[in-house]
Order: sequence, then C-alpha cells, then structure tokens
Amino acid sequence: MKSDEIRARFLEFFQSRGHRLVKSSSLIPDDPTLLVTNAGMVQFKPYFLGNVRPEFTRATTCQKCVRTTDVEKVGHTARHLTFFEMLGNFSFGDYYKKEAISWGWEFLTSVMGLDPARMYCSVFEEDDEAYEIWRDVVGVPEERLVRLGAEDNFWDMGATGPCGPCSEMLYDQGEEFGCGRPECRAGCDCDRYLELWNLVFMQYNRDERGVLTQLPSKNIDTGLGLERLASVLQGAPNNFETDTLAAVLNTAADLGGVGYGREEKSDVSLKIVADHSRAVTFLIGDGVLPSNEDRGYILRRLIRRAVRHGRLLGIEDIFLPRMVEVVVETMGGAYPDLKQNSAFITSIVRSEEERFSQTLRGGLVYLEEAVTDLKDRGEDMLPGDVVFHLHDTLGFPLDITRELARERGMEIDETEFQELMEQQRERARAARVEEGYTAQVQEIYAEILDNYGGSRFTGYETVSDKAKVVALVKEGRAAAKAEPGEEVEVFLDRTPFYGEMGGQVGDTGRISSTSCDVEVMDTTHPAQGLTSHHCRMIRGTLEVGQTVDAVVDAERRNAIRRNHTATHIIHWALRQVLGDHAKQAGSLVDPRRLRFDFTHFQPLSTEELARVEELANRKVLEDLPVRAYVTTYEYAASINAVALFGEKYEDYVRVVEVDEISRELCGGTHVGRTGEIGLLVLVGEGGIGANMRRIEALTGMGAYEFFRQRREMTENMAAALKVEVNKLPERVDRVLHRVKELESDLRRRGREEMASLASGGITWDESTAAGGEKILTAVAEDLDVQSLRELAEHALAAKAAGAVGIATVHGGKANMVVALSGEAVKSGLNAVELVRKAGRLLGGGGGGRADMAVGGGSHPERLRDALALVADEVRSGLEGEHA
Repeated sequence: MKSDEIRARFLEFFQSRGHRLVKSSSLIPDDPTLLVTNAGMVQFKPYFLGNVRPEFTRATTCQKCVRTTDVEKVGHTARHLTFFEMLGNFSFGDYYKKEAISWGWEFLTSVMGLDPARMYCSVFEEDDEAYEIWRDVVGVPEERLVRLGAEDNFWDMGATGPCGPCSEMLYDQGEEFGCGRPECRAGCDCDRYLELWNLVFMQYNRDERGVLTQLPSKNIDTGLGLERLASVLQGAPNNFETDTLAAVLNTAADLGGVGYGREEKSDVSLKIVADHSRAVTFLIGDGVLPSNEDRGYILRRLIRRAVRHGRLLGIEDIFLPRMVEVVVETMGGAYPDLKQNSAFITSIVRSEEERFSQTLRGGLVYLEEAVTDLKDRGEDMLPGDVVFHLHDTLGFPLDITRELARERGMEIDETEFQELMEQQRERARAARVEEGYTAQVQEIYAEILDNYGGSRFTGYETVSDKAKVVALVKEGRAAAKAEPGEEVEVFLDRTPFYGEMGGQVGDTGRISSTSCDVEVMDTTHPAQGLTSHHCRMIRGTLEVGQTVDAVVDAERRNAIRRNHTATHIIHWALRQVLGDHAKQAGSLVDPRRLRFDFTHFQPLSTEELARVEELANRKVLEDLPVRAYVTTYEYAASINAVALFGEKYEDYVRVVEVDEISRELCGGTHVGRTGEIGLLVLVGEGGIGANMRRIEALTGMGAYEFFRQRREMTENMAAALKVEVNKLPERVDRVLHRVKELESDLRRRGREEMASLASGGITWDESTAAGGEKILTAVAEDLDVQSLRELAEHALAAKAAGAVGIATVHGGKANMVVALSGEAVKSGLNAVELVRKAGRLLGGGGGGRADMAVGGGSHPERLRDALALVADEVRSGLEGEHA
C-alpha cells in the first residue's frame, strides 16, 4: 500500500467519525517556545491550554514535522528521521481513552490489515484505566500488554506545556529485527517492537517550575508515524526503503556511484542525505532560510550535514538541487506548495551548498593541522577552542566536528566548547531586551475573550466609531476604571483601530466621551481575535461599560495605507525584475517609511533598483484600483494569490488586489487607488542574512521631503563649488581627478623618501650569515606599516640583502616588517614564522606572506630584542642551509 493511500484512508477513517479535517500547519510554529513544528498537536496547543475556544471538538490531520534531537541517530537506525509525517486524531474535551484506544486498534487491524497477534500495547505504569480498556474492551491478552515508566509512557512536548500519560501501539517485526538479548520484549529500544502509534491522554499542563496542573478539559492527542506504518505494510526493513524515501535515497546512490546495501558506511551516508534532503526541502518551502540563529541554524546544520555526507559518497559537484527536485517529484502531489516553490527552494540550497563547500575545504585543512599537532604531542582530545572556532568562524555544526574527530581517533572537549558557547550567549543576552506578557496577563486576555468574544474590527470602512468598553487592564490586572495620568489597556466591543499585525504597525488616536479623554498610543493583538488599545488617560475617568467615541489618527492612518499598498507594488516590481523567486519574507509598514524583506541571492545592481523604482511609480501614476475581499483559502490559492512564506492562514482569508498586477493575502489597510500613493522612492537596499535582502522606501510626503532635501543639498554643493547645478557633475569629476593626481604625487614622493632612507638615511645594523648573505635590521622613527613595507622592500634590493627586519613605534605600539629575498625563502626561511616569534616577544603576533610579513605588539621597549631575535633566527636558518 502506497503512502498516499495510507494517508488518505487514515483521514477518511476519522472524518467518518465526526472529525474536522485540518490541513497541516507550517513547520514554522505559531508558538514562541518552539523553533519548528515537531508534533501534530502543536497547532492545537491553544485549544489544549484553554486559551482559545475551538470551532470543533474533533480534528484529524497529517502534519509535517521536523525533529533534530536525535539527528546523530539518523542513518544508524531503521526508524530515526528528522522529517516525517505524523497522522493524528484529536479530541478537545470530547471523547477520551475508550474511543481513542478502540479506534486506533480498529484502524490498524481492520482497515490496514495488521495481524492482531503481532500487536503489543504499552501503558503508563500508573494508568489502570487504559490497561483495562486494552484488556477488557479491545481484548488484547495480558501477555501482550506492558506497563512502562514515565520515561517511555508519559508524553510532553518540552520542558513546559500540555502533557499526560500515553499508550503506545507496537508491532512485532520478528526476531530478525531484535537485539538478541533474553530480556528483549515490548518496550526494548531495538527495532523488533516498532512503535507505530502513540495515544496521549492529555490532562495536565506543566509550568516553568515543573508543577503539573489539570487542563480545563481532558483531551486526546495521537500520533501515528506514516513512514513507520508504510514500512510495515510495504514489507520494507526500514523507513528509507519505503516509497516516499526510496526514490530520494536511490538518487543519492546514483550521484555517488555507490550501490545501496553494499557497505554499511556508505549506506549511513545515503540515508542521511535522503532524510536531510526531505527536511531541507520542506523547511525552505515553509519559509525557513539558512542562518546562524534559531530555526535558520537547524536548516543550515541539516544542509551542511547532507553536503558532508555527499562528499563522503564521492559526490564532488553541487548535488542538493537535484535531491530537492526528487523530493518535490515524490511529495509534490500531497504538498502542492512544494511544486509552486521548487525553483526558490532549489536556488537556496544551491547557494548554501556552494558557500559551505568552500568552508568545508578550509575547515578540513584547519582541523587536520590541529589534529596533527595534537597527535604529535600524544593527545587525543580536540580542545574546546578549536571546536568553537570551527563552529563559530567556519560554520561547522558540532555533530560534524564530532564525527570528523572520531574518524581520526579523537574525542572533543565538549565541556570547554559549551562554556565558550555560553559566554557567547551571555554576550548576546546582555545586548537583547526580552519582552513578553506574563502567564497571569494571558489568563486575563483568555477570560476577556470567553466573556465578551473578540473585538469586531470596523477600520476597513471607517476611522471613527462608537463602542462599548468591555474591559480594562492596568499593570497586568483587570480593573474597573482608569484615572487621569494612568496607562491602561482598553478593550472595546468594536473598534476602528488596526492592531499591529502582518508587518503593519498599530493605529494611534483618541478614545473619548463627555466624561473622559484618552490618548491611544498603540494598538496590538495580545490574543487571537482580541484588540488591545494601549492608552494614557488625559482627562476624566474611563469605566467598564461606558460608551465612547473611538477615533483613529486619520492622517497617520493614510500614510500607513500608502506605504502598505506600496509594499505590494514593490513586491510585484521585484518579481518582474528579478524573477518569481523574489518572495516576501517580512515587512514593516509605519507612517514614515516602509521596509520590505525578500528572498534573493545577491545585492541588486543600480540598474535593477532603478528598474524596480520605475515600474512601481508607473503603476502609481496609472491610478489603478485597489480591491479587497474575503474568500476561502482554497479559492485564493486557485487564483494564485500570493501568501507570505511561513504564515498560517485560516479557512477564510482576505485578498487584496492591485488591479491585475498584484493579488496577495493581506489583512492590512490600503488605499483605494494607487494614485493616492503620490510618489514612491527607494532609499536603501542591503543584505540581512543569507539569501535575504531588504529594501526601504518612502511614499507620499515622505518621498517629497526626501527629494526636497536632496535638491537643497545639491544646490548648496553647487554654490560651494561656484558652479550651476546642471554643471555640478562635471565640476565634481574635475575636482576628483585633481585629488587623484595629488594623491599619486604624494605616494611617489613617499616612495622616493623611503628609497632615500633605505639607501643611506637610516642607520642599519648589518651582519653576515655563513654563506655571505647580508642581514639588515633597523629601528625607524614613527612610520606607519605601509611605509615600513616600502622601506624594507627598497633596502632588500638596494643593499642586496638576504633578510631585512625593520621596526618602529607608531601610535604607542610596536610594529615590525620582515622581508626575505627569494633565495632566503628557497632555503626554508619564512617571514611569517619570523614575525610571529618576534611578535610574541612584543606581546602580539603577526602574519603575511613567506617573503614579507608584518607583526607587532604592545611592548615597544622590546623592539631591539625582537630585531635581534629575527637576525639570530635568520642566521641560524641560513647557516643550517649551508652546513
């Protein structure tokens, strides 16, 4: 049975039992405690916690998941994957253990046809209820029921959050899959008893202190691994030989010219490449981009592990784009967005693989040097600072360094590495201000939603409205009223104020009545469907239940509307100029400016920026109509409405159209026609991360002010140069040309001065090596490093010397240059080694080329000793050559 059929039959089974089919959420979770979606229940967490009231009490999904906690086991076991599909059924205070257990058994044995005699079930050791249901209701014999401890049968999704006892359904694959130990039984960590389905009876919430409290209602969360079930039904000995992974693995084998099943070492690499290729494809498809932080680093780590194992297979060319193509071919039917984004995904992995391929070569050289040095000293532990340098500077994930070290018979000092990482994290924490609502405040928001429902937004139609105050929150606590001078969160039954969302900042304005006047400083959404007005009391008293006038600052709102519609037009123009891979990755829309982040691999040229700006302004001048309407997500997708990467959308979405050129899912406020934007000017473009660019722009009066200032600046410059504005470029060219002539003359005079100094204007200490080679050293007065280089170069030639060492004190520090003749270098001398030895004496270091190097340090009083050291080392080296 193919995976597509398994997936379809599972979802149909639970739909027929009253479950709402919910599409897979993004791998970017709407949960600040998680970096990636790692379980089917993640998108339902607010329901389990009771923070949001669900529209349905039963749901079923096929959720794409990523887990990297056991990434080093991938390829070494039959079942570990970083990307997998999790089939699940969920109950939010509806049914409980009896139904979940009975339906799970029915699906596996009756629908999928698994042999009941090979099925085993585990329960939490204290869960008598589940044990009795398996035994008495389902009829599983006690010899195939096993009680296990919390480590195996108490489920949680992290240190905090929903959790509860669980029951696992396991399939006996036979003795040939077992470990061979006499005590092997269900629950053993070998591959014989394969865990297929975990039924979680979610009834607790664990807080930061580890305290368990009962959830508002008892819930069911189940997870059935699609790949694991497929391996059983397809008779595959492991996940990698199932239909969704086999094609990917075989492609890697073809590219590497190795046969699968011939050698354990290459099989491990093939499995890693296949698994990581799927994970990488889906992560990028959901909007994750490679970076050195958070989920971006998870992606980068997987890409780099895949590249390394590809090289181990003998694949020297760029190969991940081909792997992505096969993943899309295999999985694109179930996940159509992969096909839509395939060109973009391919371009990202290509860029990242090219970058790491260069890093990998340099890192391997560095590692080999470190390992050789350590082994020469009889050591077998790679120091933490070496591991940290590989990680922090060269981009080697820890597990890659660990693998490389073990291949060379060494371990790594993880303790020191983690200490260095913690020091780095402390520095980062010191520079970051952490924000967040307390759990107590979140409970208040949930209570407001329960009692009064969400705030109805009327701001699409109007900027002023009458509303009723339903709640007030002061300093994290509910309040009945607010007095002058106090800051308070105000919640209304309806509001024209737009809450910060989708990159658009919140509105400001006034809330007032005959008895009070309140300034609205910001508007946010502290919980889904709830609008908070952050206010300062100006006059009078504001009370819960009061009717007020809510008035948005219209001028500010209009500026925001202009900028927001401009982002849609810029998005369109970027795709016209750069291609469809230029997708929105974020934005900021405020009244002063707009910022638009997008995916692209390199800086935009001056010509590209000019073309984007021109296209955008043409559409502004055409005064095109802007329309907004609500429709189903499916219809929006069918008309190719652009969705933001990684964003989670409901069943009904708002589409904003700019005539026929742009169609995007967007909840923001917009102009009615593009002509209202007035003028659009791009004022900045730059990189914000790997494959990520940012454009900044101004519209309306902001754009006008930008050009007014530029005109004023140009006129002032023309006046200073005593020329008409239209002749300013010609005058500037002439001035720059004259400056270059003067600089060239200065450099020429400097070289002549250095040549004069080298020939006789400086006192040289001269000695001779055994072979007759001259060794010159000198201390010069207050010269910069470039002058020292030129002086050493001239002296080497003018004096026909074998070696020159010259030093000076400049800016309070000791600087030194060592220059060697070609013959001296051939004899084995190296200027870099010489300046490093002298640099250590000076309290510093050095570097450069074999024939010329620069060094220095913080102890200028040791200059002559350092020069003497250089002379002695040169003499020793040359005499050794002639011995």
